[in-house]
Amino acid sequence: MGTKEKWYDHKVTVTDVKPEASEEDQAAADAVAEKIDAIYVQEWTEDTDKQCEEAKKAWDALTDTQKELVEGEEADPDYFGRDTGDASKDDALNTDNIGDKEILVVSFGTSFNDSRAQDIGGIEKALAAAYPDWAVRRAFTAQIIINHINAREDVEIDNVEQALERAVNNGVKELVVQPTHLMHGAEYDELMDALKKYDKKFDKVAVAEPLLGEVGKDASVINADKEAVAKAVVAEAIKDASFDSVDAADKDKTAIVLMGHGTSHTANVTYRQMQTQMEKLGYKNVFIGTVEGEPEETELSVVIDKVKDAGYTKVVLRPLMVVAGDHANNDMAGDDDDSWKSGFEASGAFEKVDCQISGLGRIADVQKLYVEHTGAVIK
Repeated sequence: MGTKEKWYDHKVTVTDVKPEASEEDQAAADAVAEKIDAIYVQEWTEDTDKQCEEAKKAWDALTDTQKELVEGEEADPDYFGRDTGDASKDDALNTDNIGDKEILVVSFGTSFNDSRAQDIGGIEKALAAAYPDWAVRRAFTAQIIINHINAREDVEIDNVEQALERAVNNGVKELVVQPTHLMHGAEYDELMDALKKYDKKFDKVAVAEPLLGEVGKDASVINADKEAVAKAVVAEAIKDASFDSVDAADKDKTAIVLMGHGTSHTANVTYRQMQTQMEKLGYKNVFIGTVEGEPEETELSVVIDKVKDAGYTKVVLRPLMVVAGDHANNDMAGDDDDSWKSGFEASGAFEKVDCQISGLGRIADVQKLYVEHTGAVIK
C-alpha cells in the first residue's frame, strides 16, 4: 500500500527454496557423504575402486532433494553434481602394449573434464606428435583427484606407482618422465622419491625439467624458460581480453593478475622470479599472486593494494597454473566471498573485474617448451 492509500501490484520472486528435509532424507544424504569422504583420500588401497563405484551408485539412488543435503568433511552436492564438461573428450592413456620406449607424463591432475582434456591432454598430444617413436602414457600424483574421476566418470587414471608398474610389466626399456609441474616444488620432490624404487627396473630412466626450469637462489634469477612462459601467458591474456598489446591494456588502465598456487617449499621464490621476469620484459601492468599467499607478497590483499596503488581501474584475472581446474574455477573466479574475483570487487577500487578460465597447458608455446624439455633428455 502506498502512502496515499493506493494499492500497487508487486511481483515477488523467491529462489533457492528448499523443502524441509525428513529424517529419512537426511540419513540417506549422510550415508552418501560418508562414502564420498571415504574416497577423498590420498592413499590407494585394493578397496578403492570398489568404494568409488559404491559411492556413485549410492549418489544415483538419491532423490534431487536428498542430493542437495549431502554434506560431509569434504563431500558436497558438487562432488557428483557439478558439470565440468565431457569426460569422453579426454584420453586416460592407460593402455598396455607400450613398446620399448615410453614418455610418462606426470601431472597433479584435475577433476574438471574440459580442463583435463585441453590442458593436460594438450601437452600429452604435443609430446606424442613430436616423438612418434615413443609411447606416451599418463600418471596423476593426486589420488584424491583420481578417485573423483573414477567415481563420477567411471574412468581409471594411473597414479605414479601404477603407471611405473604398467611400464615394467610391458617391458619398457627406456623411460622418460616429463613432469607437467610448474616448478621444482614438493610435488616434484615426491615424484623423484617414487622413481628411486624403479632405478634398476629399466635400462634408462631420465627426468625432464618442469615448466619453469631451475629455481635459482633468489628473486633476481630468471632463465629462458621463465621468459618463454611469461611471454606466452601474457600474450594469451592480452588476446583474450581483446587488446592489441600489453601497452594498449596499460593505457586502458587494465592490469593482468596471474594467480599461481603458492607453496611453503623453498621453490616459492619462483613466483618472485616470475614477477622479476615480467618487469624485465616491461610488463608493468602484470602482477603475480598466489592462492596460498606464499610467498607473502603474493597474498591476495597485498596484490589488490599493489594493483590499486599503481593506478589500474580494471583487472583481468587468469591462472598461472598448468591446469585451469578447481583453483581457477573456484578460488579465482568463484562467486563466494573469499574468491579473488569477489576480493577485487569488494575492494571498491575497480570498475571492472574479468576472469579468464584457461590453463597454461593449452597454450601452443607452452606445449612447445615441454617438447623441448623432453627432447633434451631423450638425446
